[in-house]
Amino acid sequence: MLFSQFANAFEVSNGKSVDIDLTPYVLVTDQASNMSLKAVQALSSQQWQPQQDQLQLQLGAKGRWLYVKLTQAGSGKTDRFLELANPNVDQVRLYHTVNGELVQQLVLGDTLPFSKRPQAHANFLVPFEMQQGEQHEFWLALSTEGSSYLPLHLWSSTELLKREQSREIIKGFQLGILCAIGLFSLCMALITGSYTYGYYAGYVLFMALLVSCINGTGFQYLWPNYPLWQQKVLTVVIPLVVAFGALFTEKTLLLKYFSVPMLRICRALTAFCLLLAVVSFGFSQHVALIIELIVAVLICLTLAVMTVMQAISGNKLAQLYAFSSLGIIIGSLLTCFQYIGFIALPVNPQTPIMIGLTIEIVLKAIVLVIRYNDERKAKTRIQQEALEQAERIRKVREDALQMEAATNERLERMVQERTLELEFTLRELNEANQKLIEQAQVDSLTGVRNRASFEKRLQAEGRISRRQQTPLALMMLDIDHFKVINDTYGHLAGDDILKQVAFNLRENLKRPSDLVCRFGGEEFAIILPNTDAEGALVLAEMLRETIAQLEITWDNARVPLTVSIGVSAAIVASDDHIKRLLSEADKALYQAKGAGRNRVWAHQVSTDNPLS
Repeated sequence: MLFSQFANAFEVSNGKSVDIDLTPYVLVTDQASNMSLKAVQALSSQQWQPQQDQLQLQLGAKGRWLYVKLTQAGSGKTDRFLELANPNVDQVRLYHTVNGELVQQLVLGDTLPFSKRPQAHANFLVPFEMQQGEQHEFWLALSTEGSSYLPLHLWSSTELLKREQSREIIKGFQLGILCAIGLFSLCMALITGSYTYGYYAGYVLFMALLVSCINGTGFQYLWPNYPLWQQKVLTVVIPLVVAFGALFTEKTLLLKYFSVPMLRICRALTAFCLLLAVVSFGFSQHVALIIELIVAVLICLTLAVMTVMQAISGNKLAQLYAFSSLGIIIGSLLTCFQYIGFIALPVNPQTPIMIGLTIEIVLKAIVLVIRYNDERKAKTRIQQEALEQAERIRKVREDALQMEAATNERLERMVQERTLELEFTLRELNEANQKLIEQAQVDSLTGVRNRASFEKRLQAEGRISRRQQTPLALMMLDIDHFKVINDTYGHLAGDDILKQVAFNLRENLKRPSDLVCRFGGEEFAIILPNTDAEGALVLAEMLRETIAQLEITWDNARVPLTVSIGVSAAIVASDDHIKRLLSEADKALYQAKGAGRNRVWAHQVSTDNPLS
C-alpha cells in the first residue's frame, strides 16, 4: 500500500448532482500483464503518472493499470456510478477498496456477454455507495487489443439519467437518419435497378453498423450474447464500408466514361477491401485494426486525389463530391490517428469521424440526387429526341389534312396555355391591388385604420343609422400633454406611446363592428355603431381608466400618460348630420381638455357636464 498512501484523494460532493470527469485525477502505470493487485499497490509513486500526460489513444494495451482515489465531503450516504466510457475494451479487472479493504471485484469487457455487466448500459457502469470519512480506491487493470482509450467519469443517479436521455436521443437520431437513408436508397436500387443507389445503400447501412459498433449500441441490442462476434465485427465492417465507398465513388464520378484507369483502381481497391474483410478473421483484433485503419486512410486519400483530379478536369459531379468527401476524410484521419496513437486531441476519438460522417452522408445524398436528376434529364432528352424523330416520320407520311389538324390542335393548346397564364397574371394583379388598398387604409405607425378609412366607414355607418334608426356614437380621443412627452423623452418615446395607446384601444373594443382610427397626430377617433350616448360614455370612461393605469417607462423613467375623450351620439338624419356629429365629438374633446384633461366629456347644446 506504499503508493496509495501518497496519492491525493479527490473530494466528492455529497449532493444529488454529481457530474465529474475523473481524467485529471487518474494515475496510470504500465506493468507486466500478469502483475497482481498487491504488487501494483506496492509500487512507488514515481512509477505512476497522471493520465492526461500520457498518450492513451493507442491500439492495444497489456498490463495497463489505472488508479483513482475518492472521498466524500459532507455527511450522509450517497449512491454513485463510476463510468468506464469505452464500450469496446476487451477486459478490465476492477478492484474497489474502501479504507484499504477490498469490497468489490469485477471483470468487465466486451469479451463477456452483455448480460454479465453490473448495469445494462452501452458503456461500463459500476454502482457503489459513499459515506463521509470513507476512502474509495479503484484499481483497474486494462487488457485490450482495440483502443486503450478509457476515460473515467463519476455520476450521481440523477445526472446520469439526464445525460443518458440526451445520449440516447443523439445516438437514436444519428442511427435513425443513417438507416432511413440507407433503406430508402436500397428500395430505390431494387425498384430502379440502379447500381449507384445499391452501392450507396451498402455504404450507408454498413456505416450505420460501424457507428453502432463504436458507440456500443450493436453489442447492447443486436448481438448481446455473442462476445466472439463483438471481437470481430469492427475488423469486418471497416473494410466493407471502404469497399462500398470506393464503388459509390466509381459510379458517381462516371469513371467508366471519364477515366478507365481510375475505374480499374477503384475496382482493385474494392477487391482488396473485400479480401481484407475475409482474411481479418485470421488475424488478432489488434493487428487487423492497425492494418485496416492504415488501409482506410490510404484508400480515402487515394479516392480524394482521384476526385480532385476529376474535378479539375471539368467533371461537375466530382467538384461537389470532392467537397462532400472532405468532412469524412478529415474526420477519419483524425480518428484513425488518435486510435493509432499518432496524435492526442482533447475530445473523444469518435467525435471527429461522427461529425465528418454527418456532413458526408448529407452532401453525398445531395450528389446522388443531382446524379439521378441528370440521368433523368438525359433519358427524357433521349426520349424526346426519339419522339421528335417519330413525329417527323409521321408528318412526312401524313397528308395535308392530318398536318393541318395537328397544327390546329397545337395552336389551340398554345392559346389555352396563354389564356391560363393571363388569368393567373390577372389574379396576381388583383391580389396585389387588394393588398395595396388594404395598406392604404392602415396607419403605418400604430397599425389601426387611418383617417381616410375612418371617413369612408363613418359615411357607411351613418347611412345604416339613418336607414335602421339606430344610434351612432363617436369618440374623439387625444393624448394629454403629448408635446411635452415628445420634448421630454424624444419622438421615439412618443411613437411608442402612440402604438401602446392604439393597441389598448383596439384590445378593449369587443365588438367586431367597432372601429379605432388614428385621426391625426396624437388624436384617435372611434366609431361605435348601434350605441347610445350612455353606453358610449361608460365605454369611454373604461378606456380612459385603462390608459391611465398603463405602466409606461422610457429610459428607466415612468412616463405619465392620460387621455381626454369627447363623446357624441345620435340617430343620423342626413349626410350633413354625420359631419355635425363628428364636430360635436371634437368640441366635446376640447371641452374635456379645457376642463382640466384626463376626463370624458359628452357634447351638450345648453350645458357641458363632464362625466369625470
